Amino acid sequence: MKSHPISTSLGIFPKSWSEDKAGRIPGNIPIWVGILSELTEFGIFFAAYFIAKFYYPEIFAQGPQSLNTALGVINTIVLLSSSYFMAKAMSHIRLDNRKKCERYLWLAVSCGALYLLVKTWEFHWNSLQGYSTSTNEFFTVYYYMTFNHFLHVGWASCAILWVIFRLRKGAYSSEENSGLEALAVYWHMIDLMWILIFPLLYVLR
Repeated sequence: MKSHPISTSLGIFPKSWSEDKAGRIPGNIPIWVGILSELTEFGIFFAAYFIAKFYYPEIFAQGPQSLNTALGVINTIVLLSSSYFMAKAMSHIRLDNRKKCERYLWLAVSCGALYLLVKTWEFHWNSLQGYSTSTNEFFTVYYYMTFNHFLHVGWASCAILWVIFRLRKGAYSSEENSGLEALAVYWHMIDLMWILIFPLLYVLR
């Protein structure tokens, strides 16, 4: 079975071509291959956004006014908090404090779950207002971009649960924590994408 670079880096599959150490760069080679490929994917979405905005300026000026900005703000705060919790988890594993590391990982995955719940409610709220992918060009871009990000948060939240399981099995310590570090890097990438998505869809007119 072919392994996903991110799965390999988290220890879900055996490390066949990843390095044991990534020098001074956090994480390892597989996680950066995965991140760069997904940044390319998001880059295509951003390019589509600006192209569509150029051809349909009035629709994209009105689009953000149709969204529930409060829910977008809540999710921004939730994801920023999750990044803080993930950073704290990393700092504690480097001190060999597995108990506090696990506590912050649970807080991070709770934020991920809360994000998914809020975003699901937002999709439902949009549906009640009559908005869908076929409403206009703005909502086509909105749904493709946000649903793609939704899937990434879901996958990464499951990865946190896997890392917690491995942490309890003693897989991570102050000496060996590359899998946890890889997850942290990936999680921060997801948060960064939302920080770019939020102003484009909810703020810019």
